[in-house]
Amino acid sequence: MEKSSLPILDGLGRALLDRTSLAALPETVWKRASALNTWGTNAIEGNTLDRGDVERLLLEEQVVRGAPVRDVLETVQHDKAFRGLVGRLEEPLTAALARDLHGEVFRNVKPHAGTWRLVRVGILGTTYVPPRPEEVPFLMQGWEQEYHQRDLRGADPLDLAAWMHARFEAIHPFQDGNGRAGRLLLNHHFLKKSWPPVHIVPADREPYLAGLEAFHTDDLAPLRSFLAEALGRSLLDLLDQVGTREDELALLAELARDGPYDAKYLALRASQGALPALKDGRAWRSSRRALALYVEHAGRKP
Repeated sequence: MEKSSLPILDGLGRALLDRTSLAALPETVWKRASALNTWGTNAIEGNTLDRGDVERLLLEEQVVRGAPVRDVLETVQHDKAFRGLVGRLEEPLTAALARDLHGEVFRNVKPHAGTWRLVRVGILGTTYVPPRPEEVPFLMQGWEQEYHQRDLRGADPLDLAAWMHARFEAIHPFQDGNGRAGRLLLNHHFLKKSWPPVHIVPADREPYLAGLEAFHTDDLAPLRSFLAEALGRSLLDLLDQVGTREDELALLAELARDGPYDAKYLALRASQGALPALKDGRAWRSSRRALALYVEHAGRKP
């Protein structure tokens, strides 16, 4: 695991890798992670299958009656591409990989699957205009080269992830499906660095898109902060499944009984992204390990 600049995430990451490598996670864990990732990445792009539909399709292998064939095909093919990332970790992150992943997800769904766009495109919700289509091959070559140069110079894995993803989305190399291809590349990057995949779900849409928008004014901090929170959630979720009692998720009120802070303060810090936590409805959950790391590295004096 390459160290990040965030000691709380580093502590959680070490705890996970002390238990198991990411490649050795049980198949049931990967299937569950893939279902969550696939639902989230598709839902924010308008796929009509809800989380229950996706879990029935991918985890229970049941037919989702009445679902559009296109949405089912996107779901099944994204699941295969996501679960295949672990087997592609010896491959470098390249423009060719981007085309391969796009083709895997959108084969028989989009006529231009796996090919650079040949038309001008816009991005909904922003005034930013992506480059002209004839510039795409050259820009993607530059994107690949700069990623590897930054990596060789020892860039922080979170900084590198934020730059790589935002630059890819700014180039917008495909006619459609750039978000889903880009988020697969993002998780390829994290897995190569021995960090878990991040899951971007509908509740994340606003801060995620705001982070991408900020890149157009040369500000990577919002996207980097968002990705750090998403990594924290992934680490908590995986440790809850394969870790020790210290890693079991609990309501903040329960954690507060044994710690130096009250539940209201912990909820505030969770909402600010300072304390790794998962939100279930209105309730936040975290772990004793995450709280101990917060107290050590970021907490105010009780």
